[in-house]
Amino acid sequence: MRMLMIGDIVGQIGQQTLKTYLSELKQTYLPDLIVVNGENAATNGRGITQDIYREFRELGVDCVTMGNHTWGQSEIFDFIDNEDRLIRPANYPEGTPGKGYTTLSTSKGKFVIINLMGRTYSSIALDCPFRTVDGILKRLSGNPFILVDMHAETTSEKQALAWYLDGRVSAVIGTHTHVQTADERILPKGTGYLTDIGMVGPYNSVIGMEVEAVIRRFVTQLPVRFEVSKEGFVLQGVLMDFDPATRRAKKMKRIRIDNDTPWLN
Repeated sequence: MRMLMIGDIVGQIGQQTLKTYLSELKQTYLPDLIVVNGENAATNGRGITQDIYREFRELGVDCVTMGNHTWGQSEIFDFIDNEDRLIRPANYPEGTPGKGYTTLSTSKGKFVIINLMGRTYSSIALDCPFRTVDGILKRLSGNPFILVDMHAETTSEKQALAWYLDGRVSAVIGTHTHVQTADERILPKGTGYLTDIGMVGPYNSVIGMEVEAVIRRFVTQLPVRFEVSKEGFVLQGVLMDFDPATRRAKKMKRIRIDNDTPWLN
C-alpha cells in the first residue's frame, strides 16, 4: 500500500500548484491513496469552498482533511455533512457538523483517515485528542490501514500523540505550521511519523502570507490584515509505503518542489 499525503493547500497559488504537479506525482509514484489538507485552500487562506473541494476530487484526491480554519467559509455548513471524503477534526465537541474520520476502500484494502486537532495554544474548546482517537480505534473493525492527521501548533503534542499511537496506527502526520520538518521516522512498533508535512502555496511568504504584512505585525504589535502572498510556489508532502500484512510503515520519503528545488522526478 502506497499513500501520498500533501501539505496544507494555501490560496489560489496552492490550488494551481496542486493542479500543476499532482498528475506528474501520480504517474511517477503510483500511489494507491492521495490525501491533502485543505483547511487553507480558499482564496483568502481560510477554509474551503464546495467548488474547491470538488476540484480536488476531480484531480484524484481521495480525502481532504481540515483543521482550525474548517469553518472559514460559511458555505461549508451547506455541504460538509454530505461529503464522505471531507473530514474535520474529530475532537470538536459532540454535535459539530461533519465527521472526524472516514473509511475508504482501495485495491489494497480498507484505509481509515482520522483528523485530530491539538489543544496547546488553541483558542478553540476541543475534546482531548488522545481520548478521542482511543474511542475511534475501539469502534473500528477488521485490520485497516490507519492515518492520523494531527493538526497542531507544538512539536511536543504531535510527538506525544505519535508515541501514544505507536503500533496502533499506520502513520501520524502533522499539519498546521506550513513548514516541512526533516524528522520523518518509523517508530519502534511500526508507526510512521513526521512532525509537519509543510504546505502547498506561495514560496516567498511567511507560512503563505505576504511577508511585509507579517513583519509589520511583529514590529508594530498592531492589528494587520494578512493576505495570501502571490510570489513563488512550493509543494510539500510525504510518500509512504505500508506493509500489507502488518499495516505498519515500511518506507517514508519527503517531497519538496519549489522555486529553488525544481521537479526532477
